[in-house]
Amino acid sequence: MKLPEIILGVDPGFGRMGWGVIKQEKNNTWRALDWGCVKTTPNSVLSDRLMILRDELKAVIKKYQPTSAAVEQLFFFNNAKTAMDVGQARGVILLTIIDAGMKVAEFTPLQVKQATTGYGRAEKGQMQKMVAVILGLKEKIKSDDAADALAIALCAAQSQKWNLMCGKK
Repeated sequence: MKLPEIILGVDPGFGRMGWGVIKQEKNNTWRALDWGCVKTTPNSVLSDRLMILRDELKAVIKKYQPTSAAVEQLFFFNNAKTAMDVGQARGVILLTIIDAGMKVAEFTPLQVKQATTGYGRAEKGQMQKMVAVILGLKEKIKSDDAADALAIALCAAQSQKWNLMCGKK
């Protein structure tokens, strides 16, 4: 018997890292198992913040046992320091996922919006509403980062690239 697919979506950041876990149901729909946002203290040193991200992500992986993961790619930043810090956070996130033995796919914000709303330039609010509709959520997702992470997981679930990577036709 094939185990249901469980996808971890991650919206990377060093101040806030959103995460969301979705599970494939028997009727090929998806439901959210859980979501959240890891926050780090701004006045802490970056290495401590990165360790917090790693440890919290490990705990999510251990709890939900995802079969694969998806992470949002960086987009253009005006601030080079912020871009470098987020890049370091992405590196820790990717390594944590790979160390857990999962395949990981990366998607641009445009791809995530396209997959969830059908329009790559959709507003954040539109995307969040569609995520709630697709996953059948009654409650509003309070954290934008967690909502983005669920959208990233859904993008992976709906992606041809994802299916090819996982050996599906």
